[in-house]
Amino acid sequence: MTPLNRIRNFSIVAHIDHGKSTLADRLIQSTNTVSDRDMKEQLLDAMDIERERGITIKANTVRIEYKANDGEDYVLNLIDTPGHVDFAYEVSRSMRAVEGSLLVVDASQGVEAQTLANVYTAIEADHEIVPVLNKVDLPAAEPERVAEQIEDVIGIDASDACLISAKTGIGIPDVLEAIVNRLPPPHGGDPDAPLKAMLVDSWYDPYLGVVVLVRIMDGTLKKGDQIKMMQTGARYGVDRLGVFRPAMENVPALGPGEIGFLTASIKQVRDTKVGDTITHEKKGATEPLPGFKPSQPVVFCGLFPVDSAEFEDLRDAIEKLALNDASFSYEMETSAALGFGFRCGFLGLLHLEVIRDRIEREYNIELITTAPSVIYHIFMKDGSKLDLHNPADMPDPSTIDHIEEPRIKATILVPDDYLGDVLKLCQDRRGIQLDLTYAGSRAMVVYDLPLNEVVFDFYDRLKSVTKGYASFDYQMEGYREDSLVKMSILVNDEPVDALSTMVHRDRAEMRGRAMCEKLKDLIPRHMFKIPIQAAIGGKVIARETLSALRKDVTAKCYGGDATRKKKLLEKQKAGKKKMRQFGKVDIPQEAFISALKMDN
Repeated sequence: MTPLNRIRNFSIVAHIDHGKSTLADRLIQSTNTVSDRDMKEQLLDAMDIERERGITIKANTVRIEYKANDGEDYVLNLIDTPGHVDFAYEVSRSMRAVEGSLLVVDASQGVEAQTLANVYTAIEADHEIVPVLNKVDLPAAEPERVAEQIEDVIGIDASDACLISAKTGIGIPDVLEAIVNRLPPPHGGDPDAPLKAMLVDSWYDPYLGVVVLVRIMDGTLKKGDQIKMMQTGARYGVDRLGVFRPAMENVPALGPGEIGFLTASIKQVRDTKVGDTITHEKKGATEPLPGFKPSQPVVFCGLFPVDSAEFEDLRDAIEKLALNDASFSYEMETSAALGFGFRCGFLGLLHLEVIRDRIEREYNIELITTAPSVIYHIFMKDGSKLDLHNPADMPDPSTIDHIEEPRIKATILVPDDYLGDVLKLCQDRRGIQLDLTYAGSRAMVVYDLPLNEVVFDFYDRLKSVTKGYASFDYQMEGYREDSLVKMSILVNDEPVDALSTMVHRDRAEMRGRAMCEKLKDLIPRHMFKIPIQAAIGGKVIARETLSALRKDVTAKCYGGDATRKKKLLEKQKAGKKKMRQFGKVDIPQEAFISALKMDN
């Protein structure tokens, strides 16, 4: 086992695309952890979708052995964390497993919204932070300005920041020395104390079952030990222990301060909760590590196969994905318009997109996604409280006392020129401005926004009004009461459950009118008139009428008395009236998909 003072555990925090994964590649390469022949870009991002989108979705880890300038051998454990807000809980657990962070900032772009969010997570976890300015080889790089910006906005001394280019390898030896000299070794940690290990992450391997990434806080974990999970109470025997260099390598034991993996014939990722404490079954620890909370889905939406014959394939695909992703929940649902499908819960919009892309790509199933909705708290007049996931399940409004919706605190960094557009966008989405400060030529706006206004298309709108220059990050703030109503859409007097949404009372009319106009263009004309209405309860708030196709029944009349024509037209009119009574309106699936994409 490595002595504590020779171990350094650290993570790399940065905004998307500021060069986290590339820096990890260079650190691995310059210490010869991986031979040049096996080296590839974004080595730690294993999933196709991670490589394609250039984002990290799962936290990954690698153990690097480094001989420092003082002649000593050090073990460096790097955890490469996701930078995206949807995976914030995974990030906070990874942060608790290490003692220091490298803060990577792009020397041409400066501090962005997620740089802030991730640094604050690191500061909350009591990290020592070493600033690293990346991309200094670019002509647009301004390291002095960015170093000042880091001091102004974050309040960290950046005078001795490492200047590097992760792509070309400039300055990498300085980073390795800074890790050894400026980051602290693991604190405490007694090899003879009862075992306490934090479960940092887990994933499913078809050959080994669930692989669990652990950080040992106290005690020693050996192969063959009987362990127990303190949150779930489940018991297992350890089959193998090892470390990642980035390939799996078996070791006989893991001691305090070390990060490694274990397998124990665990069947499902659901059985391993991120943040849980692992201890020995006999003579184990009595108190778990602090800060555990189960992951809560925030955004819900329905997934339906375009071809209803593919429902069983979709069930298979969802079950396989859920094996590997404990934060993704699902249950079956049926819809009159879309057939059988699943109601799924996600951590956020990026999580939803990733799962949807994986189902479409890895299992070749075309999907219809209903409009994403959030969880509302409904307080009834009899004092009970319900959680509403799907607007179609809303109880009778006369029994409801009030409804609360989730709110978020959003931080937006935007260049001066676009500030007015951003403020207008946030006001339109019922936002409450909390703060507005400047960092150089960029404004930092903090808003309190309702989550249901953000899940639709807030991000796309923000990018389009700022030509892509704004960066956006948010965190959940809790629930607040507001005047919310369920808006139903009726086609030919029949409610269409897949199109019902929750809206704010003041906005209902505008949104209802937009929805009706949109459906009028999408539904094909029938032989009879079709009314399309938006209603709240029994009150219609918007209406469009789709006119009927007309068949010329008088074509066979040549001359003669006018009453002949009249008689035929009257007969047609009666037929249409009857048809409207019994006729069924076919709404094509393309109409659903287009109607559910929110209007601008």
